[in-house]
Formats: sequence, C-alpha cells, structure tokens
Amino acid sequence: MKSGRVLITGGSGFLGSALVKKMLVEGWHVRVLDDNSRGAARRLVDVAADIEFIEGDVCDYDSVHRACRGVDVIAHLAYINGTAFFYSKPGRVLEVGMKGALHTLDAARAHGIERYWLMSSSEVYQHPKQVPTDEGAPLVVPDVMNPRYSYGGGKIASELLAIHYDKGLSQVVIVRPHNVYGADMGFEHVVPQMIMRAARVAEATPEGETLKFPIRGDGRHKRAFVYIDDFVEGCYLAFSKGQGRSLYHVGTGDEITVAALADKVLGLFGRKGVVVPSAAPQGETPRRCPDITKVVALGYKPQVSLDDGLARTHAWYMDNQNLWLPKT
Repeated sequence: MKSGRVLITGGSGFLGSALVKKMLVEGWHVRVLDDNSRGAARRLVDVAADIEFIEGDVCDYDSVHRACRGVDVIAHLAYINGTAFFYSKPGRVLEVGMKGALHTLDAARAHGIERYWLMSSSEVYQHPKQVPTDEGAPLVVPDVMNPRYSYGGGKIASELLAIHYDKGLSQVVIVRPHNVYGADMGFEHVVPQMIMRAARVAEATPEGETLKFPIRGDGRHKRAFVYIDDFVEGCYLAFSKGQGRSLYHVGTGDEITVAALADKVLGLFGRKGVVVPSAAPQGETPRRCPDITKVVALGYKPQVSLDDGLARTHAWYMDNQNLWLPKT
C-alpha cells in the first residue's frame, strides 16, 4: 500500500504512539487526535515536529470530523484501557468505545474516506474453547452485570460497527493485540505493576532473604506476551496488507504462567522469591494465547524474546521512577 495521510486516534497512547512512529518511518503523513486523558504527550515529543497533533476527544463529534478532513485512512485506536478502569468507570469505557467508533465511521462517510483500521482486543472472546485461539473464535460477553466486560463488550460492538456500519468502505482491517508490553506502557498492567511491586518488596527485604511477592490469583493462569516493537511491525503489516474486511491476531505463541513471569521479574532485581497468591478478579481469563498464522503469512516474525523485552521494560521503569503511581 502506498503511503498517504492517516489520522490516528489515541495516538499518544502506548500502542498509538508506536504506530505513529512506525507510519512516519514508512513515509506517511500522520495526524493525531487525542486528549491525552489516557495518553501522554511525552510519548510523541521526539516526533512532535513531524506530525499534526489535534487535541480533542473522540466523544466530541465536531473534533472528530475536523480531524478527519483530508485524510486517506482512519486508524481508530482511542479507547480506555487498564483493568482498574473497567471496574471503576464502565460507563466512560463504553461511552468512549461507542461514540469513538460511531463518530469516526460517520466522519469516514462524510469525508469520503474508504479505508478504516480498528484496534480491537483479545478481550472480545474472553474464555476461548481452543488455545491458541484463531480469529474465528466466538465473541462473548459472559456476564452483562460484571463491569469488567464494559471493555470487551465495547470492543465487540466496535468490530461489528466497523464491519457492517458502512458498506462504502473499501478496506476495513481489525487488529486484536495480545498482551503487548514495553517501555512507558502505563502503570495499570501486569508487567509494570510487577516491576514496581518487585522494586518496593526488594527494597523492604534485607539481602539474602527470600522475597514474598504478592500476585493476583494463584499464578497458574497463562498469557503470551509480545514486545511493543514486534507488535507494531505485525500491526502495520495487517493494516497495510489486509484486504477487504479482514481481522488479525497479533502477538506471539509463547505462553508463560503469571507465577513464572513473576520469577523473571524478580530475577531482574537479582532476587529470588515466592509468590503469595490472592483472589483473582471476577471474570479473569485462565489462558490467552493467539494463533498468529494469518499475520505470519503477511511476513510477521517476532524478534524480541520475553527475557530481552522484560529487561528493556525494567530499565525504562527504573529510570523513570518519578512517574510511578503512589504506593497503595
């Protein structure tokens, strides 16, 4: 696909800023729409002179339409991520999800934009019967009364809207990320939370003593993590090469238990420990690992090992302790 003009909503977020930089490298003119409520301007400071930045909320119809004028592609990433927010602000999660999708699709129609790229989530299928899980897995909201599913439910609705709302779109590509991690990914996700917790536990525990490391759940649930550099390569391949209405899982097939992940994080501090289990959040998925056959067929090949990626992520968080959330 030839480069052109792209609008990236949520472009100051973790995934969004990585996509911004990738598309600049690929020769695209990049415009970002974000209100920095979940993103951070620091993530784009090194490319600020190379992009158009429009401060605005995807829930505001006029801001979205203004941002969409003159672009060839809409890459819609704006959303509220972070498990804590699913439980504490489900209404806002759904508002951003539904209004963001509808406003960007309406703007595509109004401005004659034929290509629409959507960032979805592995949360759309929750408890898959088959693991690794391919793109055909049924999309499920297990319990409408559980606020956790405000996120996954909103992503399901966004996928349906992207595929069916406007048949005038010539290209709709949906990417489902699977446990992406890396430097400056925020503070509400498992990898940075473990790094911060390990640092504090290590500081409070004398050398030579075994660390008691608390985790959520019993540590047996499994995930397959993908480093941000690998993810954005796969994401761009899917967006740029996907045809018609297509959907891609992007991640790795390398599973690890949360307990084993905790051991690796503790090892970054040169310490050994024992995990201290606790109750898992209601609705926790016991296992999540993508089948990436489709995106591999486009040329995707993850390069960064979990050990290497964790070391890079650990280094960033230790160098930026001034940004850490207060200890709770």
